[in-house]
Formats: sequence, C-alpha cells, structure tokens
Amino acid sequence: MRSFRRYAHTATLVAFLAALPGCNQQSRQAPAQQDTRATEEAAIRAASAEWAKAAAAKELEKTLSYYADDASMFPPNAPIVTGSDARRKTWTGLLAPSELVFSNAATKVEAAQSGDLAYETGTFEESFTDASGNPVRATGKYVVVWKKQTGGQWKAVIDIFNTDQ
Repeated sequence: MRSFRRYAHTATLVAFLAALPGCNQQSRQAPAQQDTRATEEAAIRAASAEWAKAAAAKELEKTLSYYADDASMFPPNAPIVTGSDARRKTWTGLLAPSELVFSNAATKVEAAQSGDLAYETGTFEESFTDASGNPVRATGKYVVVWKKQTGGQWKAVIDIFNTDQ
C-alpha cells in the first residue's frame, strides 16, 4: 500500500512538473498594444484644421505639404490626380479665383486600432468671384484617408471632394 501511495505521489509530482512549462509560456506573451485611437484622432483633427488654414490663406506649398508622396486627389468632374506635379497644378487652379474664401469642418475622424490609418469626413464652404466677375458660393463634402508616415506624421493619401449641387 505504501508503495502505491509513493507511486501516486511521484506520478502527481511528475504531472505537475510537466505542466509548469506550459504555464510559463502564457506569461511570455507580448503585452496588449495600447489603444491610441483618441490621440491619433486628435492629431488628425489638428492637422486638418491647419491644412484648411493654409488653403484659406492660399499658401500653396504648405497646402501641398499635407499629402504623402503617393497621394491621389479625386476632384469633382475631373480625372484622378496622382503625383506631386499633378497635385500642384490642381491646387494652383483651386486657389486661383480672386476673393476666395474657404473653410472646412471635420464631422468625423476615425483611426484604425493599428494606429497607422484613419479617415476623416467633413463639409466645406467656399465663395469667390469667377472669371466673369460673378460671385460664386459652393458647399460640399469631403473624405480624406490619412496614413501615418515613418516619422510619425499623418499625411493624406486619398483626398475626395465634391459640391452638393
């Protein structure tokens, strides 16, 4: 009987020791990534507001600086605009009207949990005098897809906008 108890205790001890490495592996797992979406969304809202100020001030270089190198624009009634030269040409035309007044407001910004992509939706208003001297007022909406760059800065990779009429 004693040998049976000793055998049972030894078997239990061996089973317990065999299970220990499995318990240890669980504690080696990487800690969960911290949710930084609120911080990223605030950074994008700030960048968007600065971008709008640059466009309203007709600061072409600063306006263009918010785009990633491979970004594309989708302007209304026009082909897709890709590449820095094409974006420059498009923005030069957008900023050309005299007495241009421009503003936008982000209505939603949502960052991916991964922290490297986000989108922004919003509305814009603009007024200007056309080539014939007539006042023009337009309202519209936009979508911008943002991508975090290697240095941590957010840049637009997709910029879609069109008027309501």
